[in-house]
Amino acid sequence: MDCSLAKFLDENELAAPQDKSALYDVPRITAILQRAANEGRWVSYSEMLGALGFRFTRPKMRVLCNTMFTVDAEARACGEPELAVLVVRESDHLPGQGWWKGREDYRGEWTGSEAREFIDRLHRQAFDYWAGRA
Repeated sequence: MDCSLAKFLDENELAAPQDKSALYDVPRITAILQRAANEGRWVSYSEMLGALGFRFTRPKMRVLCNTMFTVDAEARACGEPELAVLVVRESDHLPGQGWWKGREDYRGEWTGSEAREFIDRLHRQAFDYWAGRA
């Protein structure tokens, strides 16, 4: 097989199935988010999946979101700020619906200025905590 064809097949997920274990890799996802927090920036869902070697798809995003619940649970257990809040939609730079569900520390709308203020505060906590650490 021509190597360029093999590269094309791999890049387009037409060859052997990708190793999906990266979507469940809590230490790797945590490290990516800690680095982003250290740099004082959020990451889009597409960027996060790309960092793990995937193109954006909703099923992969849902798996990633479930893994990020574990990332945040481990952060809380260590007295660290949550990190999943750094993963946002490109359209409005806010976390998706799944992140908001079940929260007990926020009761407002998931979009708009009140949501933006809440997210900005959580982003700042992560940025301040991880500045110079990752």
